[in-house]
Amino acid sequence: MSLAKEDRTVRSEIGITFRSHGFAQAIAMALHREYDGTRSAIKTVVALTGANERAVKNWFEARNAPSGEFLIELCRHSDEVLSTFLLLAGRREQVKARKLAETREKLRDLLAVLATLDEP
Repeated sequence: MSLAKEDRTVRSEIGITFRSHGFAQAIAMALHREYDGTRSAIKTVVALTGANERAVKNWFEARNAPSGEFLIELCRHSDEVLSTFLLLAGRREQVKARKLAETREKLRDLLAVLATLDEP
């Protein structure tokens, strides 16, 4: 099967067309940030989402983006994909709130460790 020379064009029900490449590229970058440190990144994502291995390879290579069902699964398991999705949706404040909550939790953990070091 040969690859298309142009990016896939998606047409919505109301007739608006847009390029899916930017979305696919953003999701691919998020997947790489989240899973490239693992030995079998593609197999890990296949196991988490239940998607076909070829489809997941296409996500990592930004050839295609995941469908809604698989995007939900990815967001469920990947903070990077969730943050990317929220940023693409224009929900920057939600991303900031998540990062602030995560930072507070890390700070609490660090303070707990420091408190144990102070004990005789």
